[in-house]
Amino acid sequence: MISYTTLGTNQWSQALEFYDALLAPMGATRLMELEGFVLYGKTLATGNLAVVHPFDRKEATVGNGTMVAMQVESKEAVAEIHAKALELGGTDEGQPGPRGDGFYAAYFRDLDGNKLCVFIFG
Repeated sequence: MISYTTLGTNQWSQALEFYDALLAPMGATRLMELEGFVLYGKTLATGNLAVVHPFDRKEATVGNGTMVAMQVESKEAVAEIHAKALELGGTDEGQPGPRGDGFYAAYFRDLDGNKLCVFIFG
């Protein structure tokens, strides 16, 4: 299955500050740092998120219909992380709430416009 997802950025230091603060409540830290690549997660064996400068050296762009979804432990965590994203300069794409059949989620975009979701089942 999916090992890691990459999101391109044109705002390197701001993006790293955004993800350092955003992912900390989920227990994720920087696991690997290379030139133009930072991998976040809890362990290398779990699904991870990487922030990158595009390899082709062109400007990073947002994929239409592309989204990264991250599972958290509680509805409170969904609200906390959504609020943190907005506090850090992200934009709202859907307030925390039920989305049907036990799926509770919130949606936002990061500083480069990448769409993310935090959710819990149950």
